[in-house]
Amino acid sequence: MSNSIIHFNVDSTVKKNILEKISAFSSKKILLIGDVGVDEYVLGAVKRISPEAPVPVLEVDGEDKRLGLAANVAQNVVSLSGKVNLVSVVGADTGAEILKELLGKSNVPTEHLIVDEKRPTTRKTRVMTGHHHLVRVDYEVRRNLPAETEAKILQRVQDLLPTVDVVVLEDYAKGIFSVALVENIVALAKKSGKYLMVDPHQTKFAEFYKGVDLIKPNYNEALALSKIHEEDIENFNDRVLTVGRALQKMTGARDVVLTQGKEGMSIFSSDSQVVQVPTFAKKVFDVTGAGDTVIAALALGVASGLPLAQACVLANYAAGIVVGKIGCVPCELSELTATIQAQ
Repeated sequence: MSNSIIHFNVDSTVKKNILEKISAFSSKKILLIGDVGVDEYVLGAVKRISPEAPVPVLEVDGEDKRLGLAANVAQNVVSLSGKVNLVSVVGADTGAEILKELLGKSNVPTEHLIVDEKRPTTRKTRVMTGHHHLVRVDYEVRRNLPAETEAKILQRVQDLLPTVDVVVLEDYAKGIFSVALVENIVALAKKSGKYLMVDPHQTKFAEFYKGVDLIKPNYNEALALSKIHEEDIENFNDRVLTVGRALQKMTGARDVVLTQGKEGMSIFSSDSQVVQVPTFAKKVFDVTGAGDTVIAALALGVASGLPLAQACVLANYAAGIVVGKIGCVPCELSELTATIQAQ
């Protein structure tokens, strides 16, 4: 394997090819499996302390509810004009009703959300004054699914695989994925010839995702997954190469896309050279949800036939748009097209 890094040149030919492939997004379908949730915000002003206890009193003047976790990935796929089948687990509760309503407004189908009455729908309520958090209230359990619920997920995946172009596992460590479920999905994807991508969680170990085609961690997640300590890397300048290659070997992934914020992305593909793709963010206000946008754009790019490096360029353009906004918001296809044409 080569230990050199080449910098990918984003010229007019590359941009033209990306723009041509974007027009095919509307005919592509992504199978997305992962944890879903609702992000709630209670907003207001604090002007006094409660007489009942030494705590601030928030005078509420607004509330906001947004799609979170894999649900945000799903709405990014749709906002980029792709189609998505979202497979996940929700409770029989208010959170599920809110989630389905928000998904409906974003044109994301909800028929593959499996109900487990013993689990709450993941919901994170942030009580805020200005940009300051007073408290966060979480409704969730993170234990593994019961066998019967896991079996339902696997059956949905098996039924849907023939109808999709790319499969994405979105792991937020809320309990959806077990080693057995990942192994079974990997086997089904390979049998059906579908490209399988994973957005991993750093609390897992690299081999948890054994057999996927592509894994997309950020640098810190890659360190955690590979159990490598930076101080043990002999040549600090080679740390990205060391971690990326280790993760590739441990997972058996053909491709590793290692995201690095303002440094862009490093792409490790089989025996070829490592390719560095630049970032395109002009202003960074909020990185919340940028990773969700990246995996959605990357999946659609690969599904549309873009070479991986060009799909990563596309994803970085999309991420550059959303980090310039406040909050967890999807990237719109019209914005993406205009941005690529203008730069």
